[in-house]
Amino acid sequence: MNILEVNDKKNIKEFLDFPNRLYKNDPNWIPHLRQDIEKVFDKKTNKYFRHGEAIRWILKDNENKTIGRIAAFINQKTSKGFKQPTGGIGFFECINNQEAAFCMFDTAKKWLEDRGMEAMDGPINFGEKDKYWGLVTQNFTAPPYYCQNYNPEYYVPFFENYGFKVYYEQYIYSRNTTDELAEVLIDKANRIAKNPAYTFKTIDKSDLYKYAEDFRIIYNRAWVKHEAFKSMEHKQAMTIMKTIKPILDEDLIHFAYYNDVPVGFFIALPEINQIFKRIGDNFNWWGKLKFVVYQKLGVMDTFFGLAFGIDPAHQGKGLEGALFNSIKKQVAIKNKYKDVVITWIGDFNPKMIHVIENLGAEKLRTLCTYRYLFDREKPFERTKVIT
Repeated sequence: MNILEVNDKKNIKEFLDFPNRLYKNDPNWIPHLRQDIEKVFDKKTNKYFRHGEAIRWILKDNENKTIGRIAAFINQKTSKGFKQPTGGIGFFECINNQEAAFCMFDTAKKWLEDRGMEAMDGPINFGEKDKYWGLVTQNFTAPPYYCQNYNPEYYVPFFENYGFKVYYEQYIYSRNTTDELAEVLIDKANRIAKNPAYTFKTIDKSDLYKYAEDFRIIYNRAWVKHEAFKSMEHKQAMTIMKTIKPILDEDLIHFAYYNDVPVGFFIALPEINQIFKRIGDNFNWWGKLKFVVYQKLGVMDTFFGLAFGIDPAHQGKGLEGALFNSIKKQVAIKNKYKDVVITWIGDFNPKMIHVIENLGAEKLRTLCTYRYLFDREKPFERTKVIT
């Protein structure tokens, strides 16, 4: 076997093409857009290169046939935040051959060790956690939503036999948009709705600056209690809003306010993988034209919850149900969507898991973020639970 760094157009193309060959007989496979993947490794577009570095490889067999791919990266802003400097691996794909998988893991490990890392997480993204994060470990038949990892079951023993251990589990939930909330939540939600101090608004595309700031305020209150989540600045929040603007549906992004102070949000997007399943992985001019056609045909009947956050001071009071009811009513008016998929929630956040399950959502899929300690004698610790 021969492992090659991806550093020219030929190998970039092979890195992007390999998954399509690997999954060609899998009816549930929906490819990632090659343009999206390339943005991750483009120093001009990926801000993580300002404080990090990344590399990727393809693996060839003795007949010069590609049998795997992998990437490794270091984010200097977060790598030092753990008990040991920790890098990452991702974009892993491999034929059903453990020797090939271990060869790629060894290569990534050495590259990270040479740069002072003492552990590696994977499979993760050289970017935000809402994309390309985690290994599927339960339910290998449901198709992935947009930018979600997808893999065959045989990847799990590859990681675990090598010595990776579960750092945290990630749960994806789903529910029908017409399903009613539990009675106890309805009562609480109704009390919130009758309280004039609480108001609910859908996002306005023409005022993204305001909603980016509202999102940032709530995010920093609700999420930055955990080592995996760092405080967000307005510039980062604005970048997120600009990124989702081309596909956002104003009916699917709701904010809650208490005396005009932002205290909750639910950000959802149309499940555009329902279109990409039909047009493939190339979002060139022809792909964009086909996208518009399918969009007008109304093939998207599912949306996915990208982010859900409640200010801790307002948790458990019924705001969660009231916020979801606000979306439910808006969706019912347009009658465009029948299902909602709620993107991953870590097992380190039991309060949010409790909220989502109380909303009537059922677990659709489990993924795992694994960690491998280079010092095999060092005790392994799972991530801390948010309390």
